Formats: sequence, structure tokens, C-alpha cells
Amino acid sequence: MTKKKTINNLEQSKSDYHKLSIQISLNGLSFCVLDTVDNTILASENVVFEQEVNPLELLKKVKEIFEKYKVAKVSFSEVIAIHKNQLFSLVPKPLFDEDEMANYLKFNAKILTNDVIVYDELETNDLMNVYVPFMNVNNYIYELFGEFEFKHSSTVMVESLLNNPQQGSDPVCYVHVGEKQLEITVVSNKKLLLHNSFNYTTKEDFIYYLLFTLEQLKLDTNTVKLMLFGAIDEDDENYGICYNYIKNISIFVPSNIAHIVGNEKEDAIDFTVLKTL
Repeated sequence: MTKKKTINNLEQSKSDYHKLSIQISLNGLSFCVLDTVDNTILASENVVFEQEVNPLELLKKVKEIFEKYKVAKVSFSEVIAIHKNQLFSLVPKPLFDEDEMANYLKFNAKILTNDVIVYDELETNDLMNVYVPFMNVNNYIYELFGEFEFKHSSTVMVESLLNNPQQGSDPVCYVHVGEKQLEITVVSNKKLLLHNSFNYTTKEDFIYYLLFTLEQLKLDTNTVKLMLFGAIDEDDENYGICYNYIKNISIFVPSNIAHIVGNEKEDAIDFTVLKTL
């Protein structure tokens, strides 16, 4: 289990206005507590599991983090949980039927008969995101704090990138890089062309999924703008192999993320967690 950039000032807080944002996945979890009065991050941790866990083990990991930071003893004015998995499907709103949600998922994800299926609405883009949340974690959070909000990570990702003020009319391919996962979001003229998630092991896997996506969308590698962010920099081998194939490449620095604690920059905290604070 790998930990990144731990921040823990929660017990010193005298404010009653805290916001908790936690992202949960079978490969890791990330959480953040914001003092909404001082606009300061009080506690955060990003944990990558050595191997994928099952939902029961994931709940145990969440409980361990909450115990470590004494999260259950804190009063929160707002709580949001972000579910990150590949059990999702984006559906155009005019085609959406709440009675058909299982059918939207079954073609690209393995779902079980007892899975709970829910949806997020991306209001500005006439899209519905149908997905399977980790209900055992949701139930635990509800037991602790009562009513709270939850979303899928792809909802947060797509909405944030579509609302990026730097976005122009030309196609842009955003790639969010995780430890063993990449999320590709292609936007043109404020419209979503594609969003998908892929697991990868090697840099060859990485470039294969990226080039295949661009080919399917008929985007020219000589002209399309590629913006990489997350767990990547210009010295990374994934950046290097992308540079060999795509001419217009850069590291994307998300705007409107202005919370800094001491000398710690919060780019070490997961993008979707920060975007929900």
C-alpha cells in the first residue's frame, strides 16, 4: 500500500464548517477535508493498494482511514463520495430510460443481479452517467453522517474538463494518468466526443489505447492537442512515448484549484477529489 502526501491538521481545527470529499476505488482511495471558512485543506491522503481489493476489503480500508484521522468525530457541513470504477456508461439524455439502466451497462461491463444501478445527470451536456456505486461504502458513510452526495468519478472529470475556461473550439484530448489506469476525455467546441477508462501495465499499452482512440475519432496525431495530467510529468516514460507519436503535447495544469497547505501543493491529491471541494 503506497501513501502519498499525507496532511493531517484536522484535530487542530476549531471551525464547524468542514467539507469531506472521498474517492473510492478497488485500486486505492483518496480523501480530503476542507475548512470552508479559511479555504484550507486540513487533512488528506492518497493511498494506492498493492493489488486490487474486493468491495468488502475496500470498506475495511475506508474504515481504517477514517479511524486514523478520527473522521467520525468531526462535524461536516457537506460530505461527497466519488465512486471510481469502470462500471459506467454515458447515455445521451434523449435516449435515457430509467427502466433500461442495466441494459446500458451490460454491453461493456460485467454486472451482477444484486448490483444497485444509479445515475448522475450532466445537466449542461444532456448526458446521463449510469453506473454501479460501492453501496457498502455508501451505507457506512450514511451511518456516520446521514444524508450525503455521491457521484461517479467520470461525472466529475467530464464536467470539469468541459467547463475548462482554457478550452477552445479545436479538439483536445485530455488524458488523466493514474498508477495503472488512464482516462481519456476528448472535447471539441465545448462538446464531449468521448470519455473512457483503460487499464494499462506498460507504456506500450498506454500509447496503444491512446492512438486507437484517436484513430476511432479520426483525429490527426499531427494536429490534435494532447494534454496529460495526473501522475505524469515530462520525464515520465508514458510522456516520452506519447511525444514520439503526437506532435502537440503538453502537461495540463487544471485551473481553479487554489488550495495550498504550507509548502505542499495539492496536485498530489486526486483531481476529482479537489474538483468537488
